[in-house]
Amino acid sequence: MVSLPHPLPGAVGLSHLSAYEWEAADGVCGGSPHLHLVCTEAYIVTGGRGAVQTLSPDGYRDIPLEAGSVAWFTPGTVHRMVQGGDLRITVLMQNSGLPEAGDAVFTFPPDVLADPERYAAAAALPARTGPEAQAAARKRRDLAVEGFLPLREALRAGDNGPYLEFQQAAARLVRARTPAWRELWEAGPLATAQRTGEQLAALEAGDPQYLAAATAFDTAPTRLGGYGMCGRRDEYELPGTTLPYRSE
Repeated sequence: MVSLPHPLPGAVGLSHLSAYEWEAADGVCGGSPHLHLVCTEAYIVTGGRGAVQTLSPDGYRDIPLEAGSVAWFTPGTVHRMVQGGDLRITVLMQNSGLPEAGDAVFTFPPDVLADPERYAAAAALPARTGPEAQAAARKRRDLAVEGFLPLREALRAGDNGPYLEFQQAAARLVRARTPAWRELWEAGPLATAQRTGEQLAALEAGDPQYLAAATAFDTAPTRLGGYGMCGRRDEYELPGTTLPYRSE
């Protein structure tokens, strides 16, 4: 049974991103387009400027980002962070641990999405650091943009068929992982909400004894400059915060 004894408030995931400076096929510098199946993600912009491009039933949006702005997107929303100049973001992710357990799916072309082995090979990085990791992360980004651009153009033309087909393909890819995700959800977000219910019941009964367990925690990033989906990623590899990425 998974145990996450000290999650961040709300059992959220936490990381910091600096958007990739690599130019893609459409002349835009930025990250790898992808969606999450069960997690809402929030960008809190701490510096620079840029945008997040999104695809959803609302169509295509280009949401400007600058220091102090906040943008968030719900499950199923394809998002692509693009660089406008020294863009830096703190990411808050619902359901800590699920994105790292495979909740995110890249917008690779349909033939790659249809083959789980090809998808896994294209999504994985051969190393965590160094030139080989950088080359693989850039190749992965370019493949995701290759699949993203036709989805975007179809939505712009009023055709949501390719976007819906991508959602279906993403759901098929992750279906076998949902039992493991359920364990992480039960140990983190659900357990956190249940503790709040128990605390409210105790207060209602006039019994604040649970406060005897009050304490404080602190930490710092345990990995700097990793290759994330959207950019260089500072992360906290701690239970209930951000688990080590499983990119395949």
